[in-house]
Amino acid sequence: MDPTVLDSAALDSTALDPTAEDPTAEELTALDPAPGQLPQPARRPTMYFIGVSTGRSSIRTVFPRWAEELGLGDVALVGIDLPVHAPAADYRRVVEFLAADPLSLGALVTTHKIDLYQACQDLFGEIDPLARLMGEVSSLSKRGGRLVAHAKDPISSGLALDAILAPGYWACTGAEAFLMGAGGSAIAISWYLTRPERGADRPSRIVVSNRSTERLATLAGLHAELGTDVEVRTVHIPDPGDNDGVLAALPAGSLMVNATGLGKDAPGSPLTDAARWPAEAIAWDLNYRGDLVFLDQARAAGVRFEDGWVYFLHGWTQVIAEVFDVAIPTSGPRFDELGRIAAAARR
Repeated sequence: MDPTVLDSAALDSTALDPTAEDPTAEELTALDPAPGQLPQPARRPTMYFIGVSTGRSSIRTVFPRWAEELGLGDVALVGIDLPVHAPAADYRRVVEFLAADPLSLGALVTTHKIDLYQACQDLFGEIDPLARLMGEVSSLSKRGGRLVAHAKDPISSGLALDAILAPGYWACTGAEAFLMGAGGSAIAISWYLTRPERGADRPSRIVVSNRSTERLATLAGLHAELGTDVEVRTVHIPDPGDNDGVLAALPAGSLMVNATGLGKDAPGSPLTDAARWPAEAIAWDLNYRGDLVFLDQARAAGVRFEDGWVYFLHGWTQVIAEVFDVAIPTSGPRFDELGRIAAAARR
């Protein structure tokens, strides 16, 4: 066998035999191109994972087991790593490859959602309304030979939030939401939390901070276009200590979200260790792997904390359903089983 080609049948067998050893990191990433390089043309139906450190994600061990459970057949998952804010030309080369390669069926995009969308809009055969509204793409798939761009974050982040917060939480508490980071995930979360159909169950105010004023302007522009009646305040934060000041002014019960990527894509936290947390606060880190300093700080402050595992489950199942054109429920026994499989393979 060509040593550069992963034997997916061998991988699939580990999903069926609980006594089998897990695939090695080398086996799981055997098809991944070197940083800065494009993958080889796909030899089987292939989904891609476009991120920063894709080889360390739990999806590398989870995907073969999910593929077996979902009956996807002989399929592969290949990671493509790009640096944060990569040159537009790099994003275009990746998307052009995916569009032209017959067995490359689509991709999940993380970290690069906004940058890839801005660089490649003219390469998409179709852009779904949410992707156009959000100015980001988290899912690429093919229909009728056309490359389709979707924004799945508004759906997956909403499902994750509803799993974290009890129904009526905002109406009962009058709390605020503080989103640190203004990338695609923060845009999606702020959109979901301001939807008019949520009625009174919305934050009394949403504060969004970011080091880049450009991203803040994009988010503010979206809410101005939508005309939401929930106050959305944007704050330029060049230093983590400035986030501490915003945090200290929040009312009890407020939700703090680390949507910066710090702790996974780069070390650290958007807060300092001296931050003063509001009473009964809830800390949500969109990361589930990495140093997770933000959650360590929340734990030390004695507040409730949640990592990004449920967000991971919804984010990936939403995109896998789109790429392979299969139905995957968002709750119930079938979804619970996928969650159980993923938890058993989590790393």
